[in-house]
Amino acid sequence: MDELALQGLGPNADNGSRDRAMQYFEQLKSCENGWKLCAQAFTSGTYHSNDHVKFFCLQVVENYLKKNYLLGSKDDHDIVKSFVVALLQIEGNGASQNKNFIRNKVAQVVSLVYVVDYPHRWPTFFSDILDTLRIGPMAVDMYLRILLAIDSEVVDREIIHNQEETQRNTLIKDAMRDQYVVQLAESWFMIMTGYETSHPEITCQCLEVVGKYVSWIDINLVANDRFVTALLRFLNNNLLRESACDCIYEIISKGMDPVAKTKLIESFVSLLESQGVFNPSEDEEGDYLSKLSKLVNGIGVSLILAWQKLVKSNDQENTQITLRALEHKIPFMLRFLGDEDDDVSGAVTGFAQDYIALLKQVVPLTPSQRENVEGLLYTIISKMKFDESYNFEQEGEDEAMFLEYRKQLKVIFNNLALLDTDLLIGTVLNVVTRTLPVWESTDFRDVEIAVYLMYILGEAVPSCDIFQASHGQHFSGNPTKVSALQEMMRLLIKSRVSCQGHTSVLLQFFETVVRYDKFFQCEPEHIPEVLMAFLDERGFRNRSAKVRSRTSYLFSRFVKGLKQHMNSYLEDVLKRIQDLLALNTPDNGYQHLLSDDDQLFIYETAGVLVVASDFPPEKKQELMKNLLAPIASKFEGLLTKLYQENDEDKQLAYAKCVNNAMALASRTSKGFSSQQTMKQCGCIEAFTELLKIFLHALNTPVHRQLLHVGVRQYMHRMVVCLGEEILPFVPIALENLLKQPETKELYDFIPLINQLIMKFKTDITPFLNSLFMPLVSTIFQVISTPSDERDQIAANEKKMLERGYFQFLSTIVSYQVFDVLKAQAGQNLDQVLMSLIQGAVELQDPQSQKMCFNIFRKLIEVWGGNDGILGFADFMYNNIIPACFLAPLKPTFDLTDGQTTLALGESALCLKSIVDKRGEEVIIYLQSDYLPKLNLPPELIQEFCHALRTDSKTFRNYHKIFFTKAKS
Repeated sequence: MDELALQGLGPNADNGSRDRAMQYFEQLKSCENGWKLCAQAFTSGTYHSNDHVKFFCLQVVENYLKKNYLLGSKDDHDIVKSFVVALLQIEGNGASQNKNFIRNKVAQVVSLVYVVDYPHRWPTFFSDILDTLRIGPMAVDMYLRILLAIDSEVVDREIIHNQEETQRNTLIKDAMRDQYVVQLAESWFMIMTGYETSHPEITCQCLEVVGKYVSWIDINLVANDRFVTALLRFLNNNLLRESACDCIYEIISKGMDPVAKTKLIESFVSLLESQGVFNPSEDEEGDYLSKLSKLVNGIGVSLILAWQKLVKSNDQENTQITLRALEHKIPFMLRFLGDEDDDVSGAVTGFAQDYIALLKQVVPLTPSQRENVEGLLYTIISKMKFDESYNFEQEGEDEAMFLEYRKQLKVIFNNLALLDTDLLIGTVLNVVTRTLPVWESTDFRDVEIAVYLMYILGEAVPSCDIFQASHGQHFSGNPTKVSALQEMMRLLIKSRVSCQGHTSVLLQFFETVVRYDKFFQCEPEHIPEVLMAFLDERGFRNRSAKVRSRTSYLFSRFVKGLKQHMNSYLEDVLKRIQDLLALNTPDNGYQHLLSDDDQLFIYETAGVLVVASDFPPEKKQELMKNLLAPIASKFEGLLTKLYQENDEDKQLAYAKCVNNAMALASRTSKGFSSQQTMKQCGCIEAFTELLKIFLHALNTPVHRQLLHVGVRQYMHRMVVCLGEEILPFVPIALENLLKQPETKELYDFIPLINQLIMKFKTDITPFLNSLFMPLVSTIFQVISTPSDERDQIAANEKKMLERGYFQFLSTIVSYQVFDVLKAQAGQNLDQVLMSLIQGAVELQDPQSQKMCFNIFRKLIEVWGGNDGILGFADFMYNNIIPACFLAPLKPTFDLTDGQTTLALGESALCLKSIVDKRGEEVIIYLQSDYLPKLNLPPELIQEFCHALRTDSKTFRNYHKIFFTKAKS
């Protein structure tokens, strides 16, 4: 062994030493005798005290066993067998005391030998290992580790095996069943009972082995009197009972005939019940209870599976026997489901869900089944309640786990609703009417769960969309459900439970009134109370930032759902939120109640209120100007301070504030719609005045990108909301943008131009005529500016800008603004057309290539005939047709790639469009002039020209075949 290289294995080795060790590792793996050297090193004792070297040696041997051992010589097999025997002696010797990770690796190495050698090359494998058990507990421990490693290699269903490995594993299991399973089972019993007092950890390990192997061996080897007696005894031993639980769980989960499965479970449960196993004391340890809960879950799920099989086979007698056996286990499920420990409760939720699914198939329910459902519902409700230990101020991992667990319970709740809707509604109504009237003297957790049950009822009962008003005050849907929910909603509002004060109750209150906003359409007299809750210390002015933030969003939803009822409250609401509209500037001098994101919702909601009101346009304009006044009055001052500020952190704070001001104005415009436009509402001036101010931000020398984002965002909104009033502002924006633009800024600006084209179409032609070449020239300039070849971000930004440029041209031709292109000077148009040729042929970007061919196809449809623009026909023959061939023939054009195939299809349609416009002259040109220059076989040229005369679909399919042949 290279001792110097081995020094790099230690935890304190430097990087150079580690690299040398890794090189040595690779050298030994590839060297023919490297594994032998390592096997000898491990067994020699030289490195007895060096775990790193021993693990290293085992890894080299492992690599050989996995890759080369199967085809090894007889001598190599003998060496490996001697190595395994030596390992068993070393690891069985109590004096060796190797660490667990070494012993596990040894077990894995032995299992790799086993799967190759057994049963043919080493038929006595198990006999030889069983002989080592007499050495002592360390040898027994090693034996059990090897069995677990064998299970991982041969049985474990979570490990994906190929067909060859699956066949090998089947052969191994068949041989084991024939030759050794009886001896193995005998050894397990001897180990379990022999070490239960002296080495309980070995008994636990043995129980794990039994649990693993029981899935594929004869059940009678384990489910017999002596084994079961031992297992029951272990359940009374604090050190063994958890492992015994797991083992019993694996036994009863074994795949079996359903009748035999029911009998097996019933015999087990009878013995466990007689010992009181399923009625543990209140102060029992949580870990053990979780194991018991998992066992009960396994019993329930297995019985339900057996019942399903019996139903399918139409065995009515045994179906009823199994169903009765299952019903007897429901009290156990309810006991563990209701345990105060959520881990214990959570372990049995699978049983609960499967039982509900079963009951859906056996309706009508018997009285006892109805009792079970009721018991299940009350258990679920009690478990949904927050624990006293829940920390609402600092929610950590435990709190997150509870909320996740609550979601599981909600799934069961929803399923119970489908099973018995009336029971569910009646139960929730009972909880709500019992709790809300006395909320002041009730624990907040009970109040919260009452409101939460109302909230989740909306998901659980499909007809909870029953507050859909039709014909005034009349409701659709089931009258019972309507009246129950109406009663609860009235009680929720009138009880003033929103004054309870705890964040959990408040948040649930607001979530619930928003979920059932249709209730207020039918009973609008309750709206003022809810509005006040949002506006006062219960909502926006709450001491909890979490409540303030969530209510900002929920208020937006509430108002949007009820905007037709808000007219009489509008001015009062705007007055009450006036202070919340103030910009959160770095020099405010106080902590704003709402974050920037929260404020976005407030501005949007205020905008919705103004737009939806019944006021005349003049009044709406006045209200909107007042709403936007905090932005208009502060904006230029903030820009000035940004320019004057020298401190970088404060500069960034001002830049973020300026950006946020523009975002607030953008969100306010969300209130407008196609039914209530900015023009109809008389609000154009309010927003165009802001746009004039915002454009000043484009000149900023610092944090340019951040501010440009804000201006662009606002302009996008104005394109949506305004008509031609937006157009005079675009040249100003473009003029500032084209001063030393950055790649990303330019790319981000293109969608705005595209949006203008899509909205105004040919009406925008005069404007685009002057804009077109300055923008195109700037794009060309930015793309051609050299950048560091190693800068992947810059390269990607240029690629995106190229794609954006082609998208810009695609938008022009898609919306038929062809006059813009025709109006360009001949040299400029030629430059643009050649850039499309370059994009189609040279760029290794299938999306851009596809766009280029698509643009050409649309240009051909307009200009490709005899009446097209001067020179375009020559351009088709000299450039477009060659591009349709040169691009797919490039080595980088991958015909197996999906995106590239789309580009190829577009080029095929391009050729078809040329034929449609120019007719037979194109085919003659290809046949006699162009295609022969590509050195293609005459028969392939003939085949191509024939296909070109067919319909588009046929030609497109052939097109790919042609290039596959041409490139081969």
